[in-house]
Amino acid sequence: METGTTGAAEPAGGIAGRSEAGPVWTGVQPGLLKVRRLLLVLWVVPPAVAAGVLLGLFAGPLWALLALLPLAAVAWGWPMLGRNWRSWRYAERADDLLISRGVLWREETIVPYGRMQLVEVTSGPLERRFGLSSLQLHTAAAATDATIPGLVPAEAERLRDRLTELGEARSAGL
Repeated sequence: METGTTGAAEPAGGIAGRSEAGPVWTGVQPGLLKVRRLLLVLWVVPPAVAAGVLLGLFAGPLWALLALLPLAAVAWGWPMLGRNWRSWRYAERADDLLISRGVLWREETIVPYGRMQLVEVTSGPLERRFGLSSLQLHTAAAATDATIPGLVPAEAERLRDRLTELGEARSAGL
């Protein structure tokens, strides 16, 4: 069902995401998967190695094998992060923005342009290192706040400017 491509530009001759077959989905950048896998390894492997060494020294080699359990979590989490990364996508439609994510529990958020109050682009140190930004949408209802992680900074800024423009145009009648 995933029809968009990573970093897809607005289709010629129409509003982005508008097509006969439904919305045109755009996936997030592969750098997001790299960042999340790097964090998985950094948060699990060094403590597991330290625990294995300490258990080996103070409790014996059989106890040191317990340190392999967190490493099994890395082996399980690696492909799960890939599945989760593939589930993130967004689509621009005439009146709203769709954000879809999730593998087991699928979540699709629809944010009407007229309800947007604030659109911001953020980028932490690790995201900047991998050339990524996140787009955060704030609305009057906290339940509809949404985030799109793993965007190229230029795309995040383009989307921020476009959503702000559309939000101002749609909310003028309120």
